[in-house]
Amino acid sequence: MINYSFSIYDLEYFLLILTRVSCFVFVAPFFSMQNTPNNVKIALSFFTSVLLYQSLTPAPVVEYSTVLEYAIIIIKEAVSGLLLGFGATMCTSIVNFAGSVADMEIGLSMVTLMDPTTQNNSSITGVLYQYALMLMLIATGMYRYLFGALADSFILIPVNGAIFHGESLINTAVRFLADYVVIGFRIVLPIFCVMLLLNAVLGILAKVAPQMNMFAVGIQLKVLVGLSVIFFVASLLPYAADLIFTEMQQVIVAFVEGMT
Repeated sequence: MINYSFSIYDLEYFLLILTRVSCFVFVAPFFSMQNTPNNVKIALSFFTSVLLYQSLTPAPVVEYSTVLEYAIIIIKEAVSGLLLGFGATMCTSIVNFAGSVADMEIGLSMVTLMDPTTQNNSSITGVLYQYALMLMLIATGMYRYLFGALADSFILIPVNGAIFHGESLINTAVRFLADYVVIGFRIVLPIFCVMLLLNAVLGILAKVAPQMNMFAVGIQLKVLVGLSVIFFVASLLPYAADLIFTEMQQVIVAFVEGMT
């Protein structure tokens, strides 16, 4: 006969694991999409917590004396899960930045649409890159790395063992902002260079044939050439995704080091 009994200490320990896992799932890329049902997020958090609880047994006793101290422990676990998920999510915003720069160069900066994944207005190229990145995240199995990093965090940062080093976390955020701009411009560099050459050609034509309306001609040429460049450089998106996934790994590791 299987014994399903458990002590109150086991329940407290499981709830702390569930807190960190659920906060991670509700913030992590792909799982935090608005079109992902909340029931799926809750079920994924619960069953992942059960697996982690089984692997972390025997459960240590969480030491606290008042309800307030236990609430503080819950907040620490929630912040730990949020930081791990946020570190991965903010790396996916690089493609939105690259798409905004590309649309500004092409002349589609005013063309925005509702991104169903974030429920925010985004540029049309940014949404295209966002969906391509999510597909590559699934196809390459990057989601397994995210859950593996979450599981390893319980070894490096035990329950109620998080120590937040503000200076380290701030330095990680500052370093990411620098990489954010660099990686974004590396993604959009082919479009940027072609548009720069096209602007130079249009400037020469404006001097050679001043009777031509270069404003009307330039808008059509920029859109046509820009869309053509996006089509031809689509094969480079896996390399761009590799840059973003590498940055994602570095940010998650840096956040974990800032909490140990």
